[in-house]
Amino acid sequence: MYFFNFMSNYTQILYHIVFSTKHRQPTLLKSSRPELYSYINGILKNKNCHVYQINGVEDHLHILTDLHPSVSLASLIKDIKVASNIFIKENNLFPNFIGWQQGYGAFTYSYKDKDALINYVKNQEEHHKSVNPNDELVNLLKEHGVEFDEKYL
Repeated sequence: MYFFNFMSNYTQILYHIVFSTKHRQPTLLKSSRPELYSYINGILKNKNCHVYQINGVEDHLHILTDLHPSVSLASLIKDIKVASNIFIKENNLFPNFIGWQQGYGAFTYSYKDKDALINYVKNQEEHHKSVNPNDELVNLLKEHGVEFDEKYL
């Protein structure tokens, strides 16, 4: 019989996180999105998370990151939303932005899927030329076996 005697934490938890603007309003102007992504990247790094990709379109964001074992998913997303909301408003980054929608989607993946996920998140503009955001969310929920009520999407 073998026993593991770990002296450190070893994890690889790859999360694909998606959340929307309030009422899915298309307020995230393309010209200012890189500044928002950079800010969110800083939040994640301060939480000892490794960021693989952040991108989005006018009404929602995708974040591909690992999650440090000391950080809970819900608290991380709350911190991102609260801090970025303040950052956006203080810097008038998106003039018509009123906030983030309550809730989020978070899906775990195998590390071997990392490169495909990076490309998926990186190519959101192109992706949404043929797939609307609601269909994208429904597809993600179905792919991961998550039960949902369409009235809450």
